[in-house]
Amino acid sequence: MTSLLPALATLPVAGILPDWLDPNVFLRNPALAPWIVLLVCAFVFAETGLLVGFFLPGDSLLFTAGLLVATGTIGVPIVVLGLCVFVAAFAGDQVGYYIGHRVGPAVFRRPDSRLFRKEYVDRAHEFFERFGGRAVILARFVPIVRTFVPVIAGVAKMPYRTFITFNVIGALLWGVGVTLLGFWLGQFDWVGRNIDVIFIVIVAVSVIPIAVELLKARRTGRQSGTRSETDPVD
Repeated sequence: MTSLLPALATLPVAGILPDWLDPNVFLRNPALAPWIVLLVCAFVFAETGLLVGFFLPGDSLLFTAGLLVATGTIGVPIVVLGLCVFVAAFAGDQVGYYIGHRVGPAVFRRPDSRLFRKEYVDRAHEFFERFGGRAVILARFVPIVRTFVPVIAGVAKMPYRTFITFNVIGALLWGVGVTLLGFWLGQFDWVGRNIDVIFIVIVAVSVIPIAVELLKARRTGRQSGTRSETDPVD
C-alpha cells in the first residue's frame, strides 16, 4: 500500500452528474479549498435536515471527500473531517425530527411540486413502518428516504431520547463510516487509477434502491389496474 501520486488527484474526471453536483469535480476545485469542510457539512446537513436536499449525492460526497483526504487533495486531517461530518449528520436529522414534530402534517398536505412529491413521503413512511426505530439508522444508507424518515419519526412522535440514540448511531455508521471507507481505499494505488469507474459504481449503488422502489410501484400500479379491469360489475 502506497500513497497515490499527486498527479492522480488533479486529473479531470468525467462524472455523470452536473459539475456543481459532482463531488469528484467541485471537491477538487482549488478556489473552494478553504471552504471544503464547510461545503461538505452543508451538503450533509441539507440532505438530512432540509426537505429540499433529498437530491444531493450524500454517499458519493462522503466517500469522495475521504478519498481526497487520503490523496492529499483535501488538506484536512481525516479526524477533523469525520468529526465535522458527524456533527452535520446528527444536526440534520435533529432538524428533520423537529420539522416533523412541529409542522409535519401541514407540510405533507402540500400538493406535489417539482421539489416535493407525496410519493417520497409515502416511501419514507413505509420504510419507517417496516423497520420501526431502526429506520432512523437504516435510512441513512437509502437516498431520498434518509431525508424524510427523520421527519416521519417526528410526525409519529417517536420518543425524543430514543430518536437521539438512533440518530447518534446512524450519524456514526453513515457519516463517519462512509468517509473513513473512502479514506482507507484512497490509500491504494489501484483506486486512484480507477477512480472514474469507482465513482460511477458509487453513484449507481446509491440509485439502485430508488430504481427498485420505482419498479415495485410500477408493478403494484399495473396489478391494481388489472384487478380493477377484472372486477365484476354490479
